[in-house]
Amino acid sequence: MTIEEILHGESKTIEFKEALPHDSEKYVKTIIAFANTQGGQLIVGVEDKTRTVVGVDDAEVFKIMDQIANAVSALCTPQIVPGITFQTLEGKTVITVTVSPGQSRPYYLKTKGKELGTYIRVAGTSRQADSEKIRELEYEGSRISWDELTCVGYPVTDAAVTKLCRDINRYRKEVQSIRGSGKKLPKVTRTQLENWGIIKYDQETCLASNAFALLTGSHFRFSKTQCAVFAGTERGEFIDKRDFTGPLYEQIEEAFDFVLRNIRISAKVEGLIRREKYELPPDAIREMIINAHCHRNFLEPACVQVAIFEDRLEVTSPGGLYLGLTLEEALEGHSKQRNRAIAEVFYQMGLIESWGTGLRKIKREAKAYKLREPVFIDSASSFRINLYRQPIYGMQYEPSVPEGSMLREDEESYDPHDFYGKGSVITSELSSEYADLSVTKRKIMGLIRTDNSLSAAAMAEKLSLTSRAVEKNIRQLREDGFLLRKGSARGGYWLVLK
Repeated sequence: MTIEEILHGESKTIEFKEALPHDSEKYVKTIIAFANTQGGQLIVGVEDKTRTVVGVDDAEVFKIMDQIANAVSALCTPQIVPGITFQTLEGKTVITVTVSPGQSRPYYLKTKGKELGTYIRVAGTSRQADSEKIRELEYEGSRISWDELTCVGYPVTDAAVTKLCRDINRYRKEVQSIRGSGKKLPKVTRTQLENWGIIKYDQETCLASNAFALLTGSHFRFSKTQCAVFAGTERGEFIDKRDFTGPLYEQIEEAFDFVLRNIRISAKVEGLIRREKYELPPDAIREMIINAHCHRNFLEPACVQVAIFEDRLEVTSPGGLYLGLTLEEALEGHSKQRNRAIAEVFYQMGLIESWGTGLRKIKREAKAYKLREPVFIDSASSFRINLYRQPIYGMQYEPSVPEGSMLREDEESYDPHDFYGKGSVITSELSSEYADLSVTKRKIMGLIRTDNSLSAAAMAEKLSLTSRAVEKNIRQLREDGFLLRKGSARGGYWLVLK
């Protein structure tokens, strides 16, 4: 501990005591809270409000150290073994109690029992854990992944298994195509789902895991993605909002598409070619949403939230970082899997490339776009990532509109709350004819009108979307009577019906 660190004040991992309290429980609960979260240091001999080093009586140092060790041993269960040392700061002696993240959670006060004596660290305070947090700590201490547990009463139907296997294989094929890999991966079948812990057998009965329920339906109330566009920079007035349910990977694609529909696109004409670029890096957006679902705590009664503000994109995942992982460690690439089965399926689908790279990828993509550095906020109940947008004034961004549209150039009168922008003149025949369609569908119709032989992969490349997102929109356009496919998938063409 240094003077500079003391001047930063108390935090999630630091607490000061001017003197050791006579009531041992007052400081032991802090030691328990450290063990149940990310670890930390209790410093005796520093005044918490003024951060003044007052020190302890030199003649009492070893007595106080023994007193702390005895209190922790007598009051805590399971056993906590802190590191207790002393040092001199500004000519005064302070005692430092260092606690590592515990591996046998939950830790609690013997006198109060598990339900009332379990504490966690929230910001700079130690707070009593609620029943949901205690249950998560129990899973952590037992090395149990909640998503691998049996989902009692959830049926394992052949149709659901077939669809999940088919979707995983489609994702793998798409990833191979993008990466240009020549190695052919074996098709995923029911056997792989069993090997990954997605389904399991009790004698002749096939049982669903919680992961299977999350990947095939809407069984859990809080397994959904709430998306919204807010006016200004605070949560208040909605401009648009949607809730997406169903299989997690479909929620991710829906939320990703929602964000792309509601951020600006820059346009640059090079010769006869108009090149477009989203104001935020699509790879970072997708990574933020995937990360939120892959690492969320499903015991928390909350949903993944994707919020677009005037100045930022904000993605919030229920539950803080897992099992004592610090934010610094996470940003350095360390990874601990809260949901092992889901993480395995996401890895097999190519949604995550390798363990522990997600946060660094988001930072890297933001830097490449010359954006302000993203902010990562970890708390006991949530993990949030803020990806900041460029200020509208002085930029060449325009709202997302169909090809051929004309926009006014007076940027100072631009209203970011109006999707097209006040004073804009939408002159293209395409925009008026398909005004009720989403921006993505309008763009697809524009591409097909230009070249009716374009493949979904080619459209995806032009629109900076995944092939799956384009295929989904095309399927909806066909179902709504806008398009008809003539000929084979490879040699055919699109017929525009209306």
